[in-house]
Amino acid sequence: MNYIKFYLISFAVIVLDQTIKLLVHYNMDMGMMGEIHVFGDIFKLHYTLNPGMAFGVELGSNYGKIVLTMFRLMAIVGIAWYLQQLITRNGHKGFLICMALILGGAVGNVIDSVFYGVYLGNAPYNAPTPWFNGQVIDMFYLDIWEGLLPTWVPILGGQYYSLWPIYNIADSSIFVGVLLILVFQKRFIGTEISNTEVEEIEVRS
Repeated sequence: MNYIKFYLISFAVIVLDQTIKLLVHYNMDMGMMGEIHVFGDIFKLHYTLNPGMAFGVELGSNYGKIVLTMFRLMAIVGIAWYLQQLITRNGHKGFLICMALILGGAVGNVIDSVFYGVYLGNAPYNAPTPWFNGQVIDMFYLDIWEGLLPTWVPILGGQYYSLWPIYNIADSSIFVGVLLILVFQKRFIGTEISNTEVEEIEVRS
C-alpha cells in the first residue's frame, strides 16, 4: 500500500487543476476583457485556450491533435508504470514525489484534450470530432514583457513575442517536477544506485 500516497499526490494535482479550470471557464470572460489583475500588471488571470502542445505549438494536420492526445495517453501509462517500478525498488522519496507531480500534470491536461471538446464545446471549428480535440484551458499569466523585437535581432527580429506563456496548474506541476529532478538529480540517482546495491548484496547473501 506504500504506493498509494504517491498516486494521491497525482490525484490531488488533477483535482486542483480541473477545479480551477472549470471555475475559470464558468466565471471568467475569455481574453483581455476578462483579465483579473492579481499583482498589478505582472501576475494576472487570463482565460485562454491552448489548442496544441506547450507554448501553443500545433501539429499541422486536422488529425494532429488526436495523434498528440494518443501519444500523451501512452506517455501517461509509461509514467504511471515507471512510478510503480520506482516505488517497488524503494526509490528516493523526493524523486517519487517529482514523478507523481509530472504524472498528475500530464493527466490534467489530457482530460482537457479528451473531454473538453464534447462537454465544454471548445474543440476547434475544423476538428474532425470533438472527442480528443478539446483545447487546454490556461489562466496564469506572468506578464514580464511583451512587444516587438527590434528588426536588427537575428532571425527573431521584427516579430511580436510574449516573454512568458500562459499556463495552468497541470503545466506548473510538470515544470516543478522536472525542475526538481534536474536540480537534485545527483542525490536522486545516488540514492537509487545505493538501493540497488543493497538489494544485490541481500540477494547474494
